[in-house]
Amino acid sequence: MGTRYRRRKKTPLEFSKKILLFAALVNVVVIVFTMIMIWRTNDLSPLAYLIPAIAAETATGTGFYYAKAKVENRIKLMKQNRIDPTENTFNDTYNNIGGLG
Repeated sequence: MGTRYRRRKKTPLEFSKKILLFAALVNVVVIVFTMIMIWRTNDLSPLAYLIPAIAAETATGTGFYYAKAKVENRIKLMKQNRIDPTENTFNDTYNNIGGLG
């Protein structure tokens, strides 16, 4: 008789990670496409427009991800140190959460 293995449920990918992965994927696709078109046309002018535009999109996605991670880490540290959140806890001007800011 064979051994039964219990399958683990896959946890769905977080929305913020999906945004980050999508931005990185689009960045890679646009860079590869730009390189191919530059090679075919021998024209470097697309670099002046496409690369900065796609880099800005990736930077926006990365900034969103880091901002979300900052709030999640602040919540985790508050729970570990038994600090109750207040209405000013997540403002950027509130930097001292029991010395954790």
